[in-house]
Amino acid sequence: MADLESFNDNGNTPDNGSRTLPGDTSGGYSMKNWKAFTPFLGMYRDVSNRIPYYISDWTDAWNYRVIPSTLLIFFANILPALAFAFELQEKTGQYGVNEVLISTFMAAAGFSVLGAQPLTVVGVTGPITVLNTSIYTILNESTGPNPKPNYLQFVGWVYIIAAIMHFFIAIFNLSNWLRRTTNFTCQTFGFLVAFIYLTYGCQIMGRSSEADDPIESLVLSAFLAVTFLAVYHVFIFGNMSPYFFRHARRFLLDYGLPITVVAVSALPYWGRFVEIDCIKLPTVGGFSYTSSERDGWIIAFWNTPPKWVAIAIPFAALLTLLFYFDHQVSAIIGQGSEFKLKKPPGFHWDFFLLGVATLLAGVFGLVAPNGLIPQTPIHTESLVVNESRVVNETVVEEDQVKNEGHSPESTTKQRKIEVPVGVVEQRVTNLAQGGLALAFATGPFLQAVNKIPTGVLAGLFWSLGLHALYGNIITEQASYLLKDKHRTDSNDKYHKVRKSRIWLFLLFELVGFGATYAVTIIPRSAIGFPVIIILLIPFRSHVIPRLGFTQEELDILDGPAASDFTMAGLTL
Repeated sequence: MADLESFNDNGNTPDNGSRTLPGDTSGGYSMKNWKAFTPFLGMYRDVSNRIPYYISDWTDAWNYRVIPSTLLIFFANILPALAFAFELQEKTGQYGVNEVLISTFMAAAGFSVLGAQPLTVVGVTGPITVLNTSIYTILNESTGPNPKPNYLQFVGWVYIIAAIMHFFIAIFNLSNWLRRTTNFTCQTFGFLVAFIYLTYGCQIMGRSSEADDPIESLVLSAFLAVTFLAVYHVFIFGNMSPYFFRHARRFLLDYGLPITVVAVSALPYWGRFVEIDCIKLPTVGGFSYTSSERDGWIIAFWNTPPKWVAIAIPFAALLTLLFYFDHQVSAIIGQGSEFKLKKPPGFHWDFFLLGVATLLAGVFGLVAPNGLIPQTPIHTESLVVNESRVVNETVVEEDQVKNEGHSPESTTKQRKIEVPVGVVEQRVTNLAQGGLALAFATGPFLQAVNKIPTGVLAGLFWSLGLHALYGNIITEQASYLLKDKHRTDSNDKYHKVRKSRIWLFLLFELVGFGATYAVTIIPRSAIGFPVIIILLIPFRSHVIPRLGFTQEELDILDGPAASDFTMAGLTL
């Protein structure tokens, strides 16, 4: 994995915090100032700041990094989405592969062509899957004299009302409140998403065991899942190892995931494996809707009784709360300070576009898309450009027996290292992966999708979940606390923090994660998990600083989620 601590065109550390966006008044920022709510001001500034870069967003794509990035993000996005489609089809019978693929294309096309930050990957996520299945469960279990509404029509109203709420938030610049978001909230939510990915992998395997399939099929699925996990990590560790030359190591990182998907998916069709009936993804015809109850792609949401339209309002509020945090945090993490992006962000305009996508999803009976974690930071990282640099290192040579009064001799040696020098900020990769998703909604490609074993999906969920955990602050802090202090780097930043404060901060992160996850696994309460996530923001800003932490300790343990240049997009 590339070292992205800091870089600019010259490989040096830029003063990115000093960069400002046109019209930025962050020095006097306050949501109490009425000017912060000036209608359309945030969207206007987002669009006006990004328009000068629009042509270069396309011409900058003339770079080799675009090819491996497109393939990587396509497989990292589409395969989990297919698994979520499988989950939705099993639990609701209303959504399936085509609804997810078309939604993925709609979001990718919209954000790549019209978005202010085209690096943000938008698609079907685990949280929206939890929300949709929870709505289905609540409707099914509801009792009363009045007939239950049609599920897709009810969800259509949830999406339409939520879209109106999105528009309100974007118009009145309410995304500015997320400027208070720090790594504490972002990384806790990232840890939650990573854990959901790991559990989804286990659920896929568990669902296979409940389907009364032959034991041979279950063993083969488990074998494919473990093989996928092992092969993918071979590519990761191969890139991190000192072996081979640098282009070979980068090849392993760039194409490891696509190669693993294709190779492991092909295993059941090789040798004696063909004698075993492998469990595969269910599909329907090209561009066909999943539910036999549907009359067409337009949902007749206008037939929903007024009572149920009113009931849809709190569901829409929860959906808006989820997207308000999930999408914006995905964008923030994808523009993290380690990447040092040079083109301006656009949180307000992009949230307005997300409202349009949610509205279209409600009208056409699709699954509502939003920003993806961990795919968005993976997308940005895959577009990092590295260069070889020669650095001078001082090496101290000590004789086995030193004469008293003689100091060790030192020599200067040259060593070649790879230095990140930039990110290919463009629109083509997002559009291309969305176009591939649409192609897979056609009949011939759906036949290929139908050949993908569910064991491969389980292995992919485990791989992406672990990938997200490796770079998470919670994992980093827990790892530090478990290490032998004599085996840690003497320059480790956590040496400056009292261990009791590290334990306390880690406890808060784990409690936030645990409370949110506990809510998601209870069918009736799962719909309320966005509330807990949002509450982590004021808890971090107003409660934690009062619990005995020094400012230096908080700066080390937490810190901003992105650079000042990026977060200025949330300031008016």
